[in-house]
Amino acid sequence: MEALKNQIFSLSGGIRYVAIYANDKLISGEKPSIQNTSSSESDKYEELIVNPTLLKLVIQRGNIDCGGVEYVIIKYGFFFEFLMPIKNGHVSVGIEQLSNIMEIINKIQDLVKAEGFYD
Repeated sequence: MEALKNQIFSLSGGIRYVAIYANDKLISGEKPSIQNTSSSESDKYEELIVNPTLLKLVIQRGNIDCGGVEYVIIKYGFFFEFLMPIKNGHVSVGIEQLSNIMEIINKIQDLVKAEGFYD
């Protein structure tokens, strides 16, 4: 998981935060010297409670008659948060708001799938 985290960071200078939660294990990190960050304790609970719950809700709805769910994008005040379900967990990536978000998302999806983390 640590290698995947580092690979995600290497995809774009617009990536500010990466967390991977899988098999009840959480790893995360943020780019040094970014502004408008949340506390690491807050991030921890977002990854352990909020994001898994959000994904569960969206996945259940998507599976009814929408063809499933590939990812969720959240627009916070200072950045975008990309959330993607993986085997037994999720990948969460904070992306600077002036970045080409769709280009970055496509790269993340390709990488996660190539590394075998995707269901």
